[in-house]
Amino acid sequence: MAYLLANLQDDIKNYTEVGSNVFTSAVMNKFIQNAEMRIYRAFDADLERFYATSTCIIGNRYVSIPADLRVIRYVQLKDDDGNQTYLEQRDPSFMAEYYVTPGSSSTSIPKYYGNWDEEYWVIAPTPDTAYEITMAYNKEPTSLTNTTQPTSAPAATNGTYLSNKYQDLLLYASLVNAYGYLKGPMDMLQYYDKAYTEALETYAREQLGRRRRNEYQDGVIRLPIKSESPSTY
Repeated sequence: MAYLLANLQDDIKNYTEVGSNVFTSAVMNKFIQNAEMRIYRAFDADLERFYATSTCIIGNRYVSIPADLRVIRYVQLKDDDGNQTYLEQRDPSFMAEYYVTPGSSSTSIPKYYGNWDEEYWVIAPTPDTAYEITMAYNKEPTSLTNTTQPTSAPAATNGTYLSNKYQDLLLYASLVNAYGYLKGPMDMLQYYDKAYTEALETYAREQLGRRRRNEYQDGVIRLPIKSESPSTY
């Protein structure tokens, strides 16, 4: 069954046998949000992938980071001839050594990009044209607890990628937080932590393995079968 917010909240209360007087909606929403963040930080999953296109500002080497950005995966730039090239990632210290005159009077086509701070990333050389750039990045996914329309993402009125496809993973991660909040019983906390770890491993194998494979090019996944040597008698 796909989870909507109310369904997941009911299951948290049913599994823990704790009522609404302790597990209020606000408390359970925090369990769920923390569970989602724990899952999202575990590895690069398809639900986090996003692409955004904008244009460089002539004479300005700083580019604003999207509000929902977590990790930049790559950056492409379209030159004056329409050719797409990849910018190479470098540290800000490399930028300072490579391009010692970053002022607007010294501009050229950018070759490198790097993380500057929590609000900006930087490109070098400083752009001399309003080049089109495409950023591929990991975004902050919509939380199941977002039941109203936010400004940066649609509301999760029909569930989320996790709640619709990987209900067990989201439930077990939420239950770990719930039993941690209750400070026990420790055996139940350990049980659901183990269940969460096992669900996360299968989720990772699907996201990083099977979804990144092509049967025609890579072949069907095969498991080795132990075969005993023929008897010598």
